[in-house]
Amino acid sequence: MMLFLLSALARLSGETGQAIAREISEMTEETSGEGHVPQSCIPPEDGIADLLHDLDLRQVRLEARERHIEDRMQALNVAQVAYEANIERLIAAENALQATMSRSSTAAEDDLTRLTSVYENMKPKDAAALFETMDNEFAAGFLGRMRPDAAAAVFAGLEPETAYRISIVLAGRNANAPRE
Repeated sequence: MMLFLLSALARLSGETGQAIAREISEMTEETSGEGHVPQSCIPPEDGIADLLHDLDLRQVRLEARERHIEDRMQALNVAQVAYEANIERLIAAENALQATMSRSSTAAEDDLTRLTSVYENMKPKDAAALFETMDNEFAAGFLGRMRPDAAAAVFAGLEPETAYRISIVLAGRNANAPRE
């Protein structure tokens, strides 16, 4: 304990700290003989008592600060665990959404393919009558997906004006597509 105090006092800047350290060192040397008085029984001088009190206060503040930092670290660890759990849930939700969108896209494409096949397998005269009632863009969408021979047979059965309007839609639907 005395060495700790000597070390602290030696580190104090200025002549006062050095003088106090010398005085304590001399007191220690004087009492180290036969008539040795335990250092715990020597009352500290006024300046040293103030210094010890200040060191005790600093120690208390440092311990409180250390507890505060430990509490903050624990709170940060809890927050990080929650953050990582949320990220995992978001990734799982995103994957589920992508799977659902993929199934929806595939299902819609399957429906269009099936319906196109139905129109291709109809008698051209019956299919032409049906296409006469459709919106031109809607009809052009199916005719563009059909095999060329089946589409030609349907076109042959359409009224010339309807066939012309559908042809305009088919010809112009990729007009704004970027070209290399």
